Amino acid sequence: MNLDTILPGTMLPMAYVLATILFILALGGLSNQETARRGNWYGIIGMAIAFAATVLWEVDANGIELAVAMFLGGIIGLVAAARVQMTQMPELVAILHSLVGLAAVAVGYANFLGHEGGHDAAMKTIHDIETYVGVLIGAVTFSGSVIAFGKLSGRIGGKPLTLPGRHWLNLLLLLGAIWFGIEFVQQSAAGVTAGAPGLAGHAGFLPLIVMTVIALLFGIHMVMAIGGADMPVVVSMLNSYSGWAASAIGFMLGNDLLIVTGALVGSSGAILSYIMCRAMNRKFLNVIAGGFGTGGGGAAAGSGEQGEVVPIEAEETAGLLESAKEVMIIPGYGMAVAQAQHVVNEITRKLRDQGVNVRFGIHPVAGRMPGHMNVLLAEAKVPYDIVFEMDEINDDFPDVDVSVVIGANDIVNPSALEEPDSPIAGMPVLECWKGKTTIVLKRSMATGYAGVQNPLFFKDNTRMLFGDARETLEAVNQAL
Repeated sequence: MNLDTILPGTMLPMAYVLATILFILALGGLSNQETARRGNWYGIIGMAIAFAATVLWEVDANGIELAVAMFLGGIIGLVAAARVQMTQMPELVAILHSLVGLAAVAVGYANFLGHEGGHDAAMKTIHDIETYVGVLIGAVTFSGSVIAFGKLSGRIGGKPLTLPGRHWLNLLLLLGAIWFGIEFVQQSAAGVTAGAPGLAGHAGFLPLIVMTVIALLFGIHMVMAIGGADMPVVVSMLNSYSGWAASAIGFMLGNDLLIVTGALVGSSGAILSYIMCRAMNRKFLNVIAGGFGTGGGGAAAGSGEQGEVVPIEAEETAGLLESAKEVMIIPGYGMAVAQAQHVVNEITRKLRDQGVNVRFGIHPVAGRMPGHMNVLLAEAKVPYDIVFEMDEINDDFPDVDVSVVIGANDIVNPSALEEPDSPIAGMPVLECWKGKTTIVLKRSMATGYAGVQNPLFFKDNTRMLFGDARETLEAVNQAL
């Protein structure tokens, strides 16, 4: 249905400009917890405008097919949104990234097979390069995101796959992709081979297929080699890749909005990856090279005999919290697994009603994806003004009476600062051990995702509250 005969031809560009502005406002809104809800609405409205404008002014035929696809996609999205738990958000984000990559591959092949060519050799070469790069980025994003989904959901172990000579293998795959790219452009310049049936008649099809396989293998190997401790960076990295894949689709389809939107997502994801790496004192290329972190849960390397832990019960924990003036709560992935955020909010409310100053300290890589803890606390309706980033409150720990660490491990590990040979050496951490008392909630003495033992558990001012975080905190809440 083409409405150009009803409305001026400028309506589509105007709609795209409006959608782009709304997407930029959405990114700005999402940079702050207080404005995040408004930022989400900006993004929703912008996407609705972009989608409606594309359907009304760009789609001339295949209306039935489009309607069926919209219906099926909408049903799948609604079911996924209704069933997914907050603890499953990281893997949901990863699998959605894979769909963007798969779309880029599908559009690339459709664009290549359906392209008529034309007489302008230069334009055809540019078109072929766009197609090749789009399929390459899309395939890496698709396979890498699927592996990330498997790791985040526990279907694949978090231990990195460190093959002998893996860096040379990555280099070989990269050179192979470049070489087949040259072959693809050169062969495609010949156009459709006369008399050849089906796909074989498309010159350049074989190099494109081979490159796709190489890109899929590269994505699998790249993420398999990255350990559990670096998974938050992987999520933001794949977010960036999906943006560039969307931008590549825009180039292939000649859609300006997809180009701009993909660039926004790609660049913001890249910036976020840089911020995450800085928060972990890691270099981005080292993360991509992989090999850091294990699946967690086993006895990890430490500095010899650590000492003995001092357990604590829920009633004693409640007493320490009630007598404190300054309380710092440090959430980690364990809080997400136990779904303890709601009882944490109840405890926070009771303590604040009694005049206790309660604050939350959020490490940039707490959880399994950027902002994971912020989302959980927002879901539980924890006030935004008492939630602080690590850099904002790290110097305040000497004045904190009680720090409560809920299911966090690596982000409060003193060995990052005290042991130069530690795998997490140099990583900025929340220095809760500088406070008067630290209470750590854990199921067991297992190590964190980085597989490194935590000396915090054995310090004289640390108490261990063992058990499921939600159950133990409910007992603390009852005691309060």
